[in-house]
Amino acid sequence: MIASVLKWAEPWEFSWVFLATFILAGALYLRGSRRLHVGTWRRVAFWSGMAIIYLSLQTYLDFYAEHEFLVHRTQQLFLHHLAPLLVVASYPAVVLRAGLPLRWRLRWLRRVRQSWPWRTVTGVLLNPVVATLLFIGFILIWLVPRMQELAMLDWRIYRFMNWSMLVSGFAYWSLVLDHRPHPPGRMQAGMRVLSPGITMAPQMLAGAIITFSRSDLYPIFEICGRALTLNVITGQMIGGLIIWVPSAMLETLGAMLALRQWLRLSRNGRLSRRMRPGMPMHGHAPGQLASD
Repeated sequence: MIASVLKWAEPWEFSWVFLATFILAGALYLRGSRRLHVGTWRRVAFWSGMAIIYLSLQTYLDFYAEHEFLVHRTQQLFLHHLAPLLVVASYPAVVLRAGLPLRWRLRWLRRVRQSWPWRTVTGVLLNPVVATLLFIGFILIWLVPRMQELAMLDWRIYRFMNWSMLVSGFAYWSLVLDHRPHPPGRMQAGMRVLSPGITMAPQMLAGAIITFSRSDLYPIFEICGRALTLNVITGQMIGGLIIWVPSAMLETLGAMLALRQWLRLSRNGRLSRRMRPGMPMHGHAPGQLASD
């Protein structure tokens, strides 16, 4: 029993870079949460998301992801949707910043944030159009059978695939769940609610195509050796359903969280009048608008 548990906890492909990043983020959050009041649900969301990331990349689950399509799609759902959504919904930036020593914040963090490489990278990755295109683009690109084959045959491309899903997920959800008005937020409050519906559509279409396909679209898993004694078409159908249904549900949850933030901003008077939900934009006299 203990041996089987230890086997599952053992990384299939160990990464010092991932482990160092994971430990650093966890240590900063623990240190920051001791200095700031962080609600229970925010803590649960953060640590749940972190645990899912670790489970997906540094346990034996990664072996099954490389050898079975439906497990692979579950792993990608975790990395691209669920884990980033949970972590970002906990709003960890302030907590992580508080975890840094004051001297580091004053001397190094400010310089890094003002440096041109940081501003260039964040300006590109957190551009609403770019982040949205990367979010949906990486899903579709890695569903192309030839790209899936390359990722499974080359460990470097495989790692890039996983990291691209994780980073694009964090970039996209940080825009959608931004608690600030626009500006300084990079995306309009109303667009944050609509955006998940836009990105949901091509995922559902791709999932439906894979679900109803009656041919083996990904024979690379047969070449690598399948880990489960499951019919190929059945496993592919389940994988397509994972892309189709759970992804759409998580996108809907993200839209609902964004709507909650929009209503909160409106209630606190932090939105311009024309951006408040339910507020008519034309056809009323100034006196009528003032009385609403």
